[in-house]
Amino acid sequence: MASQGDNKWVYSFGGGKTEGRADMKNLLGGKGANLAEMANLGLPVPPGFTITTGVCTYFYANGRKYPDDLRGQIDQALAGLEQAMGAKFGDPVNPLLVSVRSGARASMPGMMDTVLNLGLNDTTVQGLVTRSGDPRFAYDSYRRFIQMYGNVVLDVDHHHFEEILESHKRDKNKHFDTDLTAEDWQAVVADYKAMVERELGHPFPQDVQEQLWGAIGAVFGSWMNARAITYRKLHDIPADWGTAVNVQCMVFGNMGNDCATGVAFTRNPSTGENLFYGEYLVNAQGEDVVAGIRTPQHLTIAGKESNKSDLPAMEEVMPEVFRQLDGVRLTLEKHYRDMQDIEFTVQQGTLYMLQTRTGKRTAAAALKIAVDLCTEGVIDKAEAVKRIDPASLDQLLHPTLDPKADRTVIAKGLPASPGAASGKVVFTADEAESQAALGDAVILCRVETSPEDIHGMHAARGILTTRGGMTSHAAVVARGMGRACVAGAGELRVDYKNKIMSVRDITVREGDTITIDGSTGEVMLGSVPTIQPELSGDFATLMGWADEIRRMGVRANAETPLDARTARKFGAEGIGLSRTEHMFFDPNRILAVREMILAETEEGRRKALDKLEPFQKQDFVELFEIMAGLPVTIRLLDPPLHEFLPNTEAEMEEVARAAGTDPLRVHHRAVQLHEANPMLGHRGCRLGITFPEIYEMQARAIFTAAAEVAQKTGQTVTPEIMIPLIGTKKELDILKAVVDKAAEQVKAATGQDLTYHVGTMIELPRAALRADEIAESAEFFSFGTNDLTQTTFGISRDDAGSFLPDYERAGILEHDPFATLDQDGVGELVRIGVERGRKVRPDLKLGICGEHGGDPASISFCEQVGLDYVSCSPYRVPIARLAAAQAALNADTVKRD
Repeated sequence: MASQGDNKWVYSFGGGKTEGRADMKNLLGGKGANLAEMANLGLPVPPGFTITTGVCTYFYANGRKYPDDLRGQIDQALAGLEQAMGAKFGDPVNPLLVSVRSGARASMPGMMDTVLNLGLNDTTVQGLVTRSGDPRFAYDSYRRFIQMYGNVVLDVDHHHFEEILESHKRDKNKHFDTDLTAEDWQAVVADYKAMVERELGHPFPQDVQEQLWGAIGAVFGSWMNARAITYRKLHDIPADWGTAVNVQCMVFGNMGNDCATGVAFTRNPSTGENLFYGEYLVNAQGEDVVAGIRTPQHLTIAGKESNKSDLPAMEEVMPEVFRQLDGVRLTLEKHYRDMQDIEFTVQQGTLYMLQTRTGKRTAAAALKIAVDLCTEGVIDKAEAVKRIDPASLDQLLHPTLDPKADRTVIAKGLPASPGAASGKVVFTADEAESQAALGDAVILCRVETSPEDIHGMHAARGILTTRGGMTSHAAVVARGMGRACVAGAGELRVDYKNKIMSVRDITVREGDTITIDGSTGEVMLGSVPTIQPELSGDFATLMGWADEIRRMGVRANAETPLDARTARKFGAEGIGLSRTEHMFFDPNRILAVREMILAETEEGRRKALDKLEPFQKQDFVELFEIMAGLPVTIRLLDPPLHEFLPNTEAEMEEVARAAGTDPLRVHHRAVQLHEANPMLGHRGCRLGITFPEIYEMQARAIFTAAAEVAQKTGQTVTPEIMIPLIGTKKELDILKAVVDKAAEQVKAATGQDLTYHVGTMIELPRAALRADEIAESAEFFSFGTNDLTQTTFGISRDDAGSFLPDYERAGILEHDPFATLDQDGVGELVRIGVERGRKVRPDLKLGICGEHGGDPASISFCEQVGLDYVSCSPYRVPIARLAAAQAALNADTVKRD
């Protein structure tokens, strides 16, 4: 608990008194720190003050109560605003109005609550009329405040306000909010207040201090709302960080046609091009831009022309303000050395800056911006590599629409987030989540999205909206998540009630399949074929820099030629895990495998294995040829034998015919091999101990293939043969002798020298603890952290999905341990295995081949403990390459030769 007395809870900015800086983000939140920094840079920032994240922490630790000395500090800061603005909070003649906004240290766009125009009531609105000389503006601001405060603070559902407003517009035959007069807004305000009193049983608050503290409490309260919790979980933001609250003097973009509000990016957030990019609305307030209620206009003439808009650009309408804004853009990007997302308001021709933050961007844009900034000399290669989120590369590693494919385009919107996606149409976030949980690909189709839709947006493959621009909620969130998004497809009409979407004479029903292209803005009927991405240009440049920096090697888990070729294309430096059992399931081989299992004698098993050996040899020939001298680690048979036996009567009869036996005997053998817990049963090296002829055949196939490829290509082929599930040195010694004997046989038969290594997979706690003994015989360790996690926790990953989410929600586990390595438990066993193994054999090669090999956080741990390489699925190889480079930078190491 934070102590009181000497704590400073409130920091002022602007108006000649700025107490914060950009490096105080943990205390002031991102918004507060950046507002202070812009003020320090001399930019036009309306004065305000920030209530620190420490208050949020105190608030939740003390039953939603505030520190005793907070009120006095806020009163003092508010007095400073009154002096700076020459207005007084709650004054009936010259009222000071403020905005109240959240500001966590990590950007969470739209997830928490905001209140604008605070300080208006039935009396102060008259003062605003007098001061502005514009009753329409004053009552427009008042109705906005009642609506926002009523929804955010008083929890009155926003649809009540929308119904009243739409009713007034219908009665007056008006289409846009801007068409309503001062008298119209006065009537709306009266109806709003009456509705609030009906809903709550008490009047809308008129006391401005009550309003202020209500809004502050709502912002702190929103840190724990459902959408913020979901967003934090998706983006791995700790709950104990808390949010700051920013109270800032209002400036107005809705005072007339010489006023505007907008959102801009210093570079294009979709493509990364070094072009000023953004949207604005004349005579509007900030929420109008992101809500998509009105069609926003482009800042630049170039943006207007490229999007074929008829609406005038800000560069044309307000040329002097635009030039000033463009100068601010350059100042901010130079200062922060990164692309910025900025919010601004123009009040009667005067520009005000309301926010800057590091802009959300697509993976392709992130690569281009990082490479360009490095080329421009703004950042170095190491900084460019650190700027890219490894997980975001996933956006670039999957197919896009085939440009030659037929497509039926039914509508076009804005290309809000690149990438293509096909899926079933759904109209609600809940439906998107439930359908995705069943394994369906879905496209979430909405008139416009709101922060409450966050869970459905994450579950969907793509997002389509009929309203909103390139900086709408849907666009910003989709880009951050890497979802394809088409926004503002205004030709489409969404009918939520009847669950249909229509355009001209075409009707699309819920469940129908559509395709969206977030790079062109096209919406198409049906599923459109895709093509593989070309990973060149900025991607190749940055990955080259990453390869220069990283110390660890990156291999792939692969056993098919397709997987191996894909891995090479993505930059894999070998195969870290080839699971031979996957080769056994081929239809041409499975009968021979089953014959082997059914055989009652060694002679019978060898006869069946002789049928398998040519297939196994050819598998390894293809892998060795594709890898062209790179290391290939081959795991000998690992799963229990019952997994290869048939389950249906028809399959059992087929096996019986092939094996020349009775179906009843096949059934009996299946029953005989059944295990209560096969994860811990007769599998891995235990099979090799019981049936050494299996491992003998596999080793012989590996060595024959190596000799054949070496003779054919002239390259040295050095297979790494992995014995799985070792728990004792004696097991490894027995089976290593089997492998060595096979090598001698092939050497004698081919007359070729063979180079190979024998090692093991460390996947049992005992193996990690006795790693010093095992390393006397093993030339390499590969940590199989999938099974090591299972055997350490005593949890089956196949069954854990039913309760692990409860453990995460309860805070027992921070992450799913099968997705991100449990460093305290499983990681400690890995550390012990590394230290004890290398103590005996200093040159022991060490790698990891579980799913964790493609997880950035786990890769960082692998760097810390000194592994030589990680191995992951082919499509995660680039992610692992980048994560390994970042891990090396964080550990202040350099790549070994």
